[in-house]
Amino acid sequence: MAGMMIKKHSRAIFCSLALVLTFLILTPQLPADEGMWPLSELPRLNLKEKGLRMDPALIYDPARESLLYAVVQIGATGSFISPDGLIITNHHVAFGSVVAASTPEKDYLKNGFLAKTRAEEIPATGRTARITESFRDVSAEVLSAVRKNMSYAERTRAIEQQIKKIVAEAEKANPGKKAEVAEMFPGKTYWLFLYTELRDIRLVYVPPLAIGNFGGEEDNWMWPRHTGDFTLMRAYVAPDGKPAEYSEKNVPYRPRTYIRINPQGASEGDFVFLLGYPGRTYRHLPASYIAFEQNVRMPAVADWYEWQIKLMEEMSKAGRDVALKHDSRIKGLANTMKNYRGKLAGLRRLNYLEQKKQEETELQEFIQRDPGRRALYGQVLPELEKIYAEMSREYPRVFVLENLRRSVILFQNAMTVVEATHERQKPDLERSAAYMDRNFNQTRQRLALNLKSNFYLPTDVAIFRELLKKALALPEALKIEALNQLVSAGGNVDETVDKLFMSTKMADYEFIKKLLEKKPEEIKQVDDLMLKLALSLYPEYKKMEEANRARKGQMDELQAKLVDVRQEFLARQFIPDANGTLRLTFGRVEGYEPRDAVYYRPFTTVQGILEKTTGKEPFDSPVELLQLINQKKFEGFINPALDTVSVCLLYSTDTTGGNSGSPILDADGRLVGVNFDRAWEATINDFTWSHRFSRSIGVDIRYILWILKEFAGADHLLQEIGVR
Repeated sequence: MAGMMIKKHSRAIFCSLALVLTFLILTPQLPADEGMWPLSELPRLNLKEKGLRMDPALIYDPARESLLYAVVQIGATGSFISPDGLIITNHHVAFGSVVAASTPEKDYLKNGFLAKTRAEEIPATGRTARITESFRDVSAEVLSAVRKNMSYAERTRAIEQQIKKIVAEAEKANPGKKAEVAEMFPGKTYWLFLYTELRDIRLVYVPPLAIGNFGGEEDNWMWPRHTGDFTLMRAYVAPDGKPAEYSEKNVPYRPRTYIRINPQGASEGDFVFLLGYPGRTYRHLPASYIAFEQNVRMPAVADWYEWQIKLMEEMSKAGRDVALKHDSRIKGLANTMKNYRGKLAGLRRLNYLEQKKQEETELQEFIQRDPGRRALYGQVLPELEKIYAEMSREYPRVFVLENLRRSVILFQNAMTVVEATHERQKPDLERSAAYMDRNFNQTRQRLALNLKSNFYLPTDVAIFRELLKKALALPEALKIEALNQLVSAGGNVDETVDKLFMSTKMADYEFIKKLLEKKPEEIKQVDDLMLKLALSLYPEYKKMEEANRARKGQMDELQAKLVDVRQEFLARQFIPDANGTLRLTFGRVEGYEPRDAVYYRPFTTVQGILEKTTGKEPFDSPVELLQLINQKKFEGFINPALDTVSVCLLYSTDTTGGNSGSPILDADGRLVGVNFDRAWEATINDFTWSHRFSRSIGVDIRYILWILKEFAGADHLLQEIGVR
C-alpha cells in the first residue's frame, strides 16, 4: 500500500520540485557536459539536442518504469540488469564484502567466485541496496526551526532536530521506507528523499583479483587501464516482496525496471550518460577553503594514509590470513591517498587557488561598489577566511583526535560504547544518528564486521603508538591532556601502549555488545584501560563536536550569502554540489591530450593485458585469461573499430567518488559499460571540471560479457541478462 501511495503522489512531488527549484537552473551558461544534475532539472537540459535518442522523461518519470528505479546506492552505485534483481557494480565497491566472505581456504578475493545456481549465492555481509523512490523540497520546513538571536551552535542543533523530525514523520507515513534529508545548498535548500532499502544482498560473480584489480594501485587513477572492475550481486526480499534480512526463504527482488545490455558497446564519439550517487564536490566553496585543503588537510591525510599502507603491507607478509585483514583497508586508504596526490598536483598545475583568489578579488570589488551589497555581503569572504585560518591552526590536534577514532579499531570500539551509553539515555530524536533506534542495529553490526574482517592487533598497536607520538609532539596550546596523562601514568610510550592493548577486551564483540546496553555510571565501573581512555577523551570529542556545530552554523549563513552574491556577480545560477544523492551527468566517448604532443585514445584492448602482464602482482593475469587472448576467442564481443575486445573506455562525463559502479548508458539508455575511475588529471573534478582534461574511466561491456562467457563459463548469467 505504501509503495502504491508513493507512486500515486510522486508525479506531483516531482513537478512541484521542478517549479520551486527554478533558481538552480543554468542551462544557457554552463558548458554542455558540466554538472552532476539533480533529476528534476533534466527537462531543462535539451538532452535530445545533445544526442539522447530515448524519451528523456523515461530517465526519471515516476509514473512510468523509468531508469530512476534501476539504479541503486550500494556503497557507491550499482544497477539492476535483470528482472530477478541482478546488480552490476564495481569489483572495488564489493571489495569489503568479498573480503568478509573469504578465508585462506576459500579465498574469493584472490581466486574469484561464481555461483552456478541461486542456492550457491553467498551473503554480501553488511551490504544494502537503496532505490530512490521520491524526493521533495523541504527547505521551508527545515529552516522554520531557526529563530532570531540563536547562537550559531543553537542554529545548527535546531536544524539537526528539525531534520530528524521530518525524517521520522516521513518514515511513519511510508512504512518500510527509509527517509533522509540532504542539504543541497548549505544554509539554503534541503530535500527529503525516500528510499526502498534492500537488506539481503548476495554475491553472484566476482572475477579474480588479478582481473578485477589488474594493475592495482600502480594503475589506479591512470590511463591506459586494463582492469575488469566489475562484480555481480543479487538483491533478495521476503516471499511477500518486502525488504528483509538474510533468510534462505527469501526470493530474488523484482525491480520495477532494469537496464538492458547493449552487447555491441559504444564507439568513439558516441553520446553517453551516467546515473549514480556522486559523493561530494566543493565547487561553490571559497578560496580560503581551497587553501586549507591544499596546504593543510590533504597533504597531512595523504602522508598518514601512505604510512598506514606501508605498515599494513609489511604486516601482511605474516600470511594470507593476516593479509585478508588488511586488503580492504589498504584498498580504501590507497584509493584516497592517490586521489589526494592527484588533486594536489592538479591544483598546482592549474594554479587553481590563485585563479579562485583573483575571482574573489573581483567579486569583492563588485560587492564594494554598491552600498546595499556592501552592507549585506561585505564581510562574507573575510569572515570565511578567518574561519579557515582558525581551522588550519587547530588541525594538528584535530588530526590526532579524528584518526584515533578512524584508524584504531579498538579505540573506535571503546568510544562507540561510551557514546552509546550516553546517547541511548536521550529521547530518540535527540540522539546522534548512529544511536537512534532506526540505526542502532546497523551500528552494532558494523562493529562486529569490522572486528571479524579488518582487525589485526599488531596493526592496531602500531597505529595507536604513532598517533600517540604525534599527540605528545603537539605544541603546548594544542596538547591533548588525556593522552599526556596516559603516558605520564604508564611510563614510556611503548610500555604504555603495550599495557593498554594487552589488558583491554575491546576485541571481544560479546563483551562490547553487553556494554552497549549499560548506562554511563555503570560504564565507569568497568575495569578496562581502553574504555577508561575513551571516557577520559569523551569530553574532548564533545567539545570538538560543539565547536563544529557553531562553526557550521556560521559557515552555512556565510556560504548561503556567498552563493547568492556570486550568482549575481556572474549573472548565472548554480546547481548544488554533489552530496550523495542521485544525479545524472552526460558526455561523449572521447580521448584527450594530457600534455603537449601526447594523445590518449578512448579505448584499451586485451592486447594491452598481454603487454602489461609480468607474472607478478599487480600485473599477474591468470594463465587461462592469457590463453584466451592468445587464442583470439573473441567472437561476438569484438569492437569493430579495433578488431579485438576493448577492455576500458574514456568519456567526458562529470563524475566524482560515489559514481563508482554507475552504469554507462548509450543514447537509448542501454548499458555499454560500468564506471569505475577517473583519469589522473580529473582527480581535481571535486573542485573544478574541464572538458579539456576531465575524463572518466569505465570497463567496457564487451569485456565484461567476454569474461563471463569465455573465462568464467557463466552462460546462465548471460542468458539471464538477455545475451546469448
